[in-house]
Amino acid sequence: MQTAPASVTRLIEELAELPGIGRKTAARLTYFLLRDKSDLAGRLAEALRNLKERTRFCSVCYNVTEEDPCPICADPGRDHTIICVVEEPLDVLALEQAGVYKGVYHVLHGVLAPSEGMFVEDLRIGELVARVRGSDVEEVILATNPTSEGDWTASYLLTRLRPLGVRITRLGRGLPVGGDLEYADAVTLTRALEGREAI
Repeated sequence: MQTAPASVTRLIEELAELPGIGRKTAARLTYFLLRDKSDLAGRLAEALRNLKERTRFCSVCYNVTEEDPCPICADPGRDHTIICVVEEPLDVLALEQAGVYKGVYHVLHGVLAPSEGMFVEDLRIGELVARVRGSDVEEVILATNPTSEGDWTASYLLTRLRPLGVRITRLGRGLPVGGDLEYADAVTLTRALEGREAI
């Protein structure tokens, strides 16, 4: 019985580690790259190398950036008195593409989900509390996704931030329950931001 060369098998295994990519899709991608005559594999390898070498987390908001602080945190035209707390960098991208929010962000890098091994110490919650305490922040928008984990994380953040005397709001429920910010369209995000509620 003929087996694939070790290099082919290894790439299939590595690609299958990516979220949303099963073994069959990984195999199709691998064989596509083998047949490709445009050096896509070389460009992909260079892009991955650049991703690992050039990107880091902003020391202020923890968004992905090549500069520290990131362009949003460094922009004097942004409203630094409002912080929008999101779960992931993709949520920042979604809100920025909607073009309706002019404050700054704080990226948690996940939500509280003990069953998945995500606890308070795994998120950037302590950094958020220190950031709010040490600045002139007037409002914190809790923009976690409308899921049970997102709601639980928002409730926990509320208990940590309320003693600091800052206004705390939650995105309006223009977002579907169980949905993710990264998949929301600009109109939905606009309505959610405009309909945010004090909590």
